[in-house]
Amino acid sequence: MGHRVTGAGGMILVGAMLCGAAGLRVQAQVAPQVEVAPQKQAAPQVQALPQVEAAPQTPLQVVNAMVAHEDDDSAHRDRYEFLSKERSERTGGHLWTERVVETASGRVRLLLAVDGKPLSAEEQRRERARLAVIVAFPSAFLLSELTQKNDEAAARKMLDMLPRAFLFDSVRLENGGWRIDFHPNPAYKPHGIQERVLYGMSGRVAIDARQERLIHVDGKLSKDVSIGFGLLATIHAGSHFSSDRSDENGHWRTVHVVTDIGGKAALFKSVSRNAEITRSEFHYLNPGITIPQAVELLER
Repeated sequence: MGHRVTGAGGMILVGAMLCGAAGLRVQAQVAPQVEVAPQKQAAPQVQALPQVEAAPQTPLQVVNAMVAHEDDDSAHRDRYEFLSKERSERTGGHLWTERVVETASGRVRLLLAVDGKPLSAEEQRRERARLAVIVAFPSAFLLSELTQKNDEAAARKMLDMLPRAFLFDSVRLENGGWRIDFHPNPAYKPHGIQERVLYGMSGRVAIDARQERLIHVDGKLSKDVSIGFGLLATIHAGSHFSSDRSDENGHWRTVHVVTDIGGKAALFKSVSRNAEITRSEFHYLNPGITIPQAVELLER
């Protein structure tokens, strides 16, 4: 098993592709998440929706209602234990199966298998030794989690950007959910690297019609996006992301994330961010769970 990477995770929930020009990860020939500032809302394209009891009447109202519910949910700061299967830069391209416990300080992980092969007795011993270090030196763990937290905060910003930066069309009701296509609003002026990349995407959002919660969102760049007039980097057309959420025993959780961002950085080197993460077996935890308690839970 290769060296375990404890830095930023490859996930980026919905659209968390880039953390700024300085944060672009440079790699050799591999094809990679973003933070936005509030902007004045441009006039949305309005289209009447089919009726579902007291459903909102326009796509923009549906999206705004969903964003409001996601805001309420994120304010509760719930914690969970779950099973994660991830292939990303963090895992060195291997498929890692991990048991994960969320805390206020970050996600504590226990590696169970690599590429479907369970850890050997010696590898298990090293994993438990690593967890002991986290308990003994939590400040190092907090530092390693910081970038990942920033990535996920940027993913949340993508939802906030939807009502302001995009127009909605092709609205349909399918299997209890609104399916709405979105594309850039020409009246909107993106600011910063992250907004420019997200703004260049077109895609689809699915929203539970009764609970007004996000089910799915995906986006794809239709043309290259140049950063610094192409001197810093160019994100290639075709770069895309998707995220799926589901109701897990009354709690909405992200269950699948795919990110495939490719481009060229200065000096003709490749820049990429690639990840696929699947989560399952969610168990609700006490929101006040500490790092030592998380480690104890994982070692049972």
